[in-house]
Amino acid sequence: MNIAVVGTGYVGLVTGTCLAETGNHVICVDINADKVKKMQSGIVPIYEPHLDVLFERNIKQGRLTFTTNLEEAIEKAKIIFLALPTPPGEDGSADLSYILGVADDLGKIIKDYKVIVDKSTVPVGTAEKVRLAVAKNAKVEFDIVSNPEFLREGFAVDDFLKPDRVVIGASSDRARKTMEELYKPYVRQGNPIIFMDEKSAELTKYAANAFLATKITFMNEIANLCELVGADVDSVRIGIGSDDRIGKRFLFPGIGYGGSCFPKDVQALAKSASEVNYEFKILDSVMDINEKQKTIIVPKIKQHFNNDLKGKKIALWGLAFKPDTDDIREAPALYIIEELTKMGATIAAYDPEAMNNVRHLLGDKISYALDEYDALRDADALLIATEWSLFRTPDFERVSSLLKNKVIFDGRNLYGIQQMKELGYYYSSIGRETVK
Repeated sequence: MNIAVVGTGYVGLVTGTCLAETGNHVICVDINADKVKKMQSGIVPIYEPHLDVLFERNIKQGRLTFTTNLEEAIEKAKIIFLALPTPPGEDGSADLSYILGVADDLGKIIKDYKVIVDKSTVPVGTAEKVRLAVAKNAKVEFDIVSNPEFLREGFAVDDFLKPDRVVIGASSDRARKTMEELYKPYVRQGNPIIFMDEKSAELTKYAANAFLATKITFMNEIANLCELVGADVDSVRIGIGSDDRIGKRFLFPGIGYGGSCFPKDVQALAKSASEVNYEFKILDSVMDINEKQKTIIVPKIKQHFNNDLKGKKIALWGLAFKPDTDDIREAPALYIIEELTKMGATIAAYDPEAMNNVRHLLGDKISYALDEYDALRDADALLIATEWSLFRTPDFERVSSLLKNKVIFDGRNLYGIQQMKELGYYYSSIGRETVK
């Protein structure tokens, strides 16, 4: 099948590459000529595990190409995916100007029937707005479909190739059959393709992310309570996670959620609710709590150093909002850096993938280490903000020899309390006993 993907951000690039992997011919469109040129030469502009292998293979085999020319891309395409940014506006609503701008262009240039698919995360009612924008100039038939993505950064390739479900909002039988044909190769193990109306599909995406953000936030609140009453959050987590109505996932406490999806989607869903005069109180609480949780470890650091961080060097492990990505959008590490540097601390950071992105954002406000151990040299404490695998079992003898003091502040609860006691560290984590 011939497919066009408009937008080569995280969602668009993964979508286009994975669609090409099953034999489709995919043209990806982007207005950034430099980015397109790099992709044409085989350079992947984002870090996502296993994407580079598929990307290179499908370019070599001629199934994945790139252009800046929208008309060229859609000429032979049966399906057109819109994978464009929907950044939050000042009021929290999703900015649809990119999507509606392309929809307007499509109406002027489509010459035969197309299925136009909203792949971006969009508010309820967007499909109808896209339909109207295309129809304003279109002289041929077309269908608008809502097909939200459920891709986890760090696992996006696997999530696309082996989805636990595919959600499709479509009004016409013709569009439903086209989308079913496209996705059949990805659900051979029997996972469902779920058809519904467009508005329900749009809301399904927001509801899923908002629920997961709420689950994380609830567990962070439990962790904060554990510290006050002397309970252990790990024990509580295991106890409630064993209930299959609750489940084990998204129950690990920490320094809040970040990334491109949860913050934006929770905010946009709350805004959508307010537009129909519904006060979504639980989401307001989730956003407020998460904002505070991002820097909840800072008072612990201040207390340990008697409220004097001037001249203190903090080694920071992790900059990305989660492991296995270079995405730093709404990363808690950035908020922590802001607070600590305000108080006079210096930061030596290491992250396997995200340092270039942070360097572009912060410049020389912090220093960037060659590896995790280089960050520790003469540091007064180690702070862990991202749970990368390589941080889970470090050489503690080497850690101890490089740090000025055996002090660790762990925002991701990577190490066991008993282990830290035996190693003789001052160890402060989230929702657990502080080892002194």
